[in-house]
Parts: sequence; C-alpha cells; structure tokens
Amino acid sequence: MSGYGVEERAGPHSPEYRLFFKDGAGRYISPFHDIPMYADAGKNVFNMVVEVPRWTNAKMEISTKEPLNPIKQDVKKGKLRFVANVFPHKGYIWNYGAIPQTWEDPSHKDENTGCCGDNDPIDVCEIGSKVCSRGEVIQVKVLGTLALIDEGETDWKVIAINVEDPEAASYNDIEDVRRMKPGYLEATVDWFRRYKVPDGKPENQFAFNGEFKGKDFALDVIKGTHEHWKALITKKTDGGEINCTNLTVSESPFCCSQDCAKATVDAAPPCKAASPIPPEVDKWFYYQKN
Repeated sequence: MSGYGVEERAGPHSPEYRLFFKDGAGRYISPFHDIPMYADAGKNVFNMVVEVPRWTNAKMEISTKEPLNPIKQDVKKGKLRFVANVFPHKGYIWNYGAIPQTWEDPSHKDENTGCCGDNDPIDVCEIGSKVCSRGEVIQVKVLGTLALIDEGETDWKVIAINVEDPEAASYNDIEDVRRMKPGYLEATVDWFRRYKVPDGKPENQFAFNGEFKGKDFALDVIKGTHEHWKALITKKTDGGEINCTNLTVSESPFCCSQDCAKATVDAAPPCKAASPIPPEVDKWFYYQKN
C-alpha cells in the first residue's frame, strides 16, 4: 500500500464535496504537488491518483485551482457532471486518474500535436482487473499513450496497469494490451471520441489518426509534463489560476505549514451522507456513429 489516506468533506454527489489527502503520518498534503511522480524511478513505476473508479459516472477530478487540490466533482453550467453511458459503454471503462507532479502547460505548444496543453496533470487510464477506490494512490507501469485533442487542447491519455495486478508482469508495452485485451484499445478510442456527444458537442479528434504511441514515447511525454510542473511549482512560469500550495517542495515559494493546511480542511463543511445519483445517469445513450 502507498501509505496515503483521504478525508471526505460534505457529501459525495454534491457541489460542496471535497476529498482531501493525507500522507502516511496523517499530515494534509496536495495530491497534485506533494505525492511524488515516481514510485520507483529506476523501474519507471509511477504513482497514480485515482479520481474515478471504473464503471462509475461522476466526473471527479483534482481541483487544480483550490488550496491542497482536493478531488471534487466537476460542475458545468451549474450542474454536477456525470459522463453519459454511450452504448455499449457504462461510465468510465478504466480506473481513471492522474500522475502527480505533472502539468500540461497551456502556453506550451506540443511539437507532436501542434496544440497547447489542457492545464491539468496528465491523465491515466488504468486497465487492471481491480476496481479502485476514489482517492486511492496506486503504483502503475506505463504502457503507451493516446493523444486526444479536446476542444483544441492537447490532452494526453496514458495507458497503464497497476503493478499489483496479477497479470502486470505480462504487460510491458502497448502491443501487449492489444494482444491480451483484444478490443480494449479500440473501445478506449471510441469512448474518448464520443463521450461528449450526448452533451451536444461534436466528436473529439486525435493526433496520429487515433493511433496509440508506445511506452518509450509515453515516458518522454510524462517527463516533459514533469518539467513543466517543476517550472510551475517554483514560479518560473505563470500558472494563472492554478493553486500551487504544497507542504513538501522545499524550493517552492508556495510551500505552507501544516497549520495552514489544517485550516483549509477545517474550513470545509463536515462529512455527510452521499446525495442520490440522478436516475438519468443510468440511461444508455444511442446514436449512429459517423
């Protein structure tokens, strides 16, 4: 186990809901800035913060603009966001989350895609058999990546597998996924292409004609986003509204005390029971593919 813990505030499926993170000693931390990118740099094993467990619909995400960057549910046009079930998919089809200490810089034009970053930590689709928990920090092997172009922004989707998965040793590159989980990569492209269509948006586009890039390419992309994060956290680049409050990055001017972090959590509403999920979230959405 990673030794990280979480503390819920307010109730799940409410606009006030927040999931704060603690280290192994019970100190409050930021999952964006204080959890190391690498779990084992020598073996290219990365930490992954799980935002959305597989088969769930609530669009939970690290809140990049709030102190301590808790997980919250995304809100669009005043409504909590749930991804639609675009037939034949049910919710997210992987454990979905982010690699900490990475940042897709919106002022940096990606040389591979020609588009700027989406202003978030880099996204991960974890393909193992276990359904993870929201806020769980797992260790993953990177296998490849997909370059989604989301409303004109580069939005890399890293494909990875939990190192504790019983079959993890058999997965070392993207072709292993194609061979051992036939149809999964194609379903992943289909999911990202169509998931916004029920909201009235056009189908998403991809760089490289929707082809996956392999492990080495993905590792280079991740390392690039880590360099962008380092510039962000040390104030060598302007992060705009990004909140860089952290407790462990000694060279960062945004480093704060544990008392300050505790005050942030204490100001949030107390934990409550979850609000009911609206019944329309369970509907399947059908439409003719283009």
